[in-house]
Amino acid sequence: MKTWRLIPLMNTSGKIQMAIDEWLLTQHQKNNHPPTLRFYTWNQATISLGVSQKRHFPNHWQNLTYQGKPLEIVKRPSGGRGVLHQGDLTYAVITSHLEGNLDQVYRQICQFLILGWRKLGIELYFGQPERQYLQSANCFKLATNADLVDFYENKFIGSAQLKKGKFTLQHGSMLLNPDLDLFERVFHSLPPKQIIPESLSINHIVETLVEAAAECFDCQFVIQPLSDDELTQIKISFDNVL
Repeated sequence: MKTWRLIPLMNTSGKIQMAIDEWLLTQHQKNNHPPTLRFYTWNQATISLGVSQKRHFPNHWQNLTYQGKPLEIVKRPSGGRGVLHQGDLTYAVITSHLEGNLDQVYRQICQFLILGWRKLGIELYFGQPERQYLQSANCFKLATNADLVDFYENKFIGSAQLKKGKFTLQHGSMLLNPDLDLFERVFHSLPPKQIIPESLSINHIVETLVEAAAECFDCQFVIQPLSDDELTQIKISFDNVL
């Protein structure tokens, strides 16, 4: 049985969160850092952009505010379209133990999300590719085969991936309790219909998803928060984040 690192739930800025994910992939690729699972939230409303979307997003995004603060815009190291991070929970998986092409690895990683949410009472399914996806700035407007939808085909989890050979970073956003007004101001549309019972806490969701990951990846987790030294190294990489 493999040993993975589990980084406890973190709440901090989008720039730091993206720098952490990219740093973990580099450490796994170059410095024998173990496969890692982590979950995180964002300390202010933020829009993350896919790496190829960096200069191609609606102009009004730069002028939006939420609760008196400008929306932060950050670049993800992965692909995909714009994601509004507010009222969501984000996961990140860093591993090199999965065989196959990009789509096959997506499907293998997503099994823990499907199993975990089934344990929480919600059935999820892979979306179907839609040709209009690249025409939309909104990641949650249309589903692809890398995303998970509910029974009514409402997109619930949008994921993106960065592969460097066999080394993979996959992270994704789960819509839990988005602010409807903010979502509409960002994307000029409402978010997918919510399916999360109010009784489900983030901590319970994370615990259940960790259990599912241990089962799906046939691993045991060692809980290890990021150290001060690691955070110092990560902050040096800020120049690579929008």
